[in-house]
Amino acid sequence: MTSPADKELPKPSNFLRQVIERDLEQQTYAGRHWAGHPADAVEHQQGVPDPAKIRTRFPPEPNGYLHVGHAKSICLNFGLARDYGGVCHMRFDDTNPEKEDQEYVNAILDTVHWLGFGWEANGTQHLYHASDYFDFMYRAAEYLIEAGLAYVDEQSAEEMRINRGDFGRPGTDSTFRSRSIDENLQRFRDMRDGKLADGAAVLRAKIDMASPNINMRDPAIYRIRRATHHNTGDKWCIYPMYTYAHPIEDALENITHSICTLEFEDQRPFYDWLLDRLSEGGLINKPHPRQYEFARLNLTYVITSKRKLKQLVDEGHVSGWDDPRMPTIVGLRRRGYTPESLQVFAERIGVTKSDSWIDYSTLEGCLREDLDAKAPRAMAVLDPIKLVITNWNELHGEGKLDDCSAPVHPHQPELGRREFKFGRELWIERTDYEEVPPKGYNRLYPGNKVRLKYGHVITCTGATRDAAGHITEVQAELVPDTKSGTPGSDAVKVKGVITWVAAADAVQAEVRLYDRLFAVPQPDTGEKDFLEELNPDSLKVVQAFVEPSMAKVKADEKVQFERHGYFVADRKDHLASSPSNGGEGKPVFNRVTGLKDSWAK
Repeated sequence: MTSPADKELPKPSNFLRQVIERDLEQQTYAGRHWAGHPADAVEHQQGVPDPAKIRTRFPPEPNGYLHVGHAKSICLNFGLARDYGGVCHMRFDDTNPEKEDQEYVNAILDTVHWLGFGWEANGTQHLYHASDYFDFMYRAAEYLIEAGLAYVDEQSAEEMRINRGDFGRPGTDSTFRSRSIDENLQRFRDMRDGKLADGAAVLRAKIDMASPNINMRDPAIYRIRRATHHNTGDKWCIYPMYTYAHPIEDALENITHSICTLEFEDQRPFYDWLLDRLSEGGLINKPHPRQYEFARLNLTYVITSKRKLKQLVDEGHVSGWDDPRMPTIVGLRRRGYTPESLQVFAERIGVTKSDSWIDYSTLEGCLREDLDAKAPRAMAVLDPIKLVITNWNELHGEGKLDDCSAPVHPHQPELGRREFKFGRELWIERTDYEEVPPKGYNRLYPGNKVRLKYGHVITCTGATRDAAGHITEVQAELVPDTKSGTPGSDAVKVKGVITWVAAADAVQAEVRLYDRLFAVPQPDTGEKDFLEELNPDSLKVVQAFVEPSMAKVKADEKVQFERHGYFVADRKDHLASSPSNGGEGKPVFNRVTGLKDSWAK
């Protein structure tokens, strides 16, 4: 898939590109071999020279739906591999069986493909699972024990916490730290064979309990968990910790640049320690991968905590993970975001090592740029009130309709024109009439002339009110010989132009006016319950009228409703007969974004 981001050459430099270019220039990884699949050192060395100049990976845990921050990581890892003649692996870090599910695996694969990326290269499908390597991870753990670099600790969790120390106090050695190699090996095998209860023991790396980096104070690398794994079933009752598994996965897959977010920076010393030890033992390929960290995406008006997003879903604050207000990629997709807009966004915000906030309007701006060039146009009335042309029958005859048309896209004449009718009764926006106009108001008020876009000029004559004083109908007279596109049509000058649809051929539609889910720029600061910062106006559902061309729009198609912004035919409910749209099979449109940033100060 070619995106607008691909055309912005040369790519802006960043520290990751500089690292990769330096490694390529110095041929850091040029001598490595590749077995054709993930493997240990011996098997890789028997393979061919690695055809990939670099190898990156996108390694989500399949315990939820991906969000906009993951989109940045996907574009970064797959994009760097693409730009430097490399390969990006799609890998599931599925080491936590209690929280993972095949549903999330399938959703993640679909998301990566939708964003425009794939994992096939050099005739190989580079789709992997951490659980594929459980046998090697166990083998590596036994090697660490035999090398005197790991031990089984049977302290309680509370004892381990206390003895770990803190930033001002060094840790204390466990009483089990001095066990013999043979005893540690036997106890680890007892863990594997289910002879110990869940939580009764962990395997820890033996490093330095006085290290200033608490992560290096004999971190746990295996724990006992009797849980069925979605990929390996009940084969294992011990599972590797993420910080142990991840570097091994990278090494087996010949990853060159392991790119992650800044919260893993403190884990890098253990990443290097482990791979250095396994390299010394001849278990993994050399040179081993290196970890590099970048700042995660902080987007205003958004939260990305999986726990809090799940709370929004479970408590019914949103309709589901794909609610168009959610920052999940399935939600953004249903909202109408395009893969190209997200790729441009990821490229535009860049990669840094310092945290900063990106304004949500930047994301919306990337979407507008993409949709402006491709979205067909249409007229829609979202808050309809009837307009009656009182002299229509006199000028055109009772029941007669006039044919009007407009370009499908103003800058792409090859797309043709859309056709619609003009008659005695039309629908206009309620805000297009004022009895007493405010200063600068150029739309309908008694005595004022406006042009009905692509149609005729009319003169407003007044309005009808009901008993409660609400306006129920606006009246106007048509000015003859002013139809758009006909000779002399511009002889009558007007300041106002309004959109409309004819009652005769208007299509009734449900329009969902989505807005930002939170009302404050940084809703997850911890100063108050994040639920108190929800935007009460994040969704308004209206019954609208759209021009007849919209009756043929397919689900997921985007359109610009002239004057109102960009909309998408809902991919779930479009034309569906359901309670949410009255059971009538109406078109259902979601507002994607306005024509400009309505939140700008």
